[in-house]
Amino acid sequence: MSTGGGWKTYALTSAAAAVAAAAGAKAVEPDTDWYRRLAKPSWQPPPPAFGLVWPPLYASIAWASGHALGRTAGSQRRALVSSLAVNLTLNAGWNWMFFGLRNPKAGLAGTVLLDLSNAELIRRTGRIDPRAARVLVPYALWCAFATVLNADIARRNPRTRKGGLHEKRR
Repeated sequence: MSTGGGWKTYALTSAAAAVAAAAGAKAVEPDTDWYRRLAKPSWQPPPPAFGLVWPPLYASIAWASGHALGRTAGSQRRALVSSLAVNLTLNAGWNWMFFGLRNPKAGLAGTVLLDLSNAELIRRTGRIDPRAARVLVPYALWCAFATVLNADIARRNPRTRKGGLHEKRR
């Protein structure tokens, strides 16, 4: 076992995080009439905040997973890779559930699953590399905040589904 991920491992985890970011970003449409008409809490951060927060969070995912993967092998490594893949899929999937489906309730289901995946990823990473697990905590906290925000938006917009606040996509 090495003391950290080699450059190839970091390159792969960085690519995985970048793919998740790009795949999720394709669904985000904050300038649509649908999104603007949603009732949102006053404590929601302004849209530019999301663009500032996510790049360092994706970088932390890439570093932490690369570092932990460099400290393990065999079935433990495969399990960590699977955990990371599920996590990044759920990460990108939330955008499609909320914005793509234009459904805050679906988004809430997605972000709750992401929170569970974050806990599992941190637990699994912590067994291998406690330092890398600690690096993932801000990501998990931001996602937990997003869950609370998503829940509040879903509560304020109970009719946001077919027949509700949907608009035709351009």
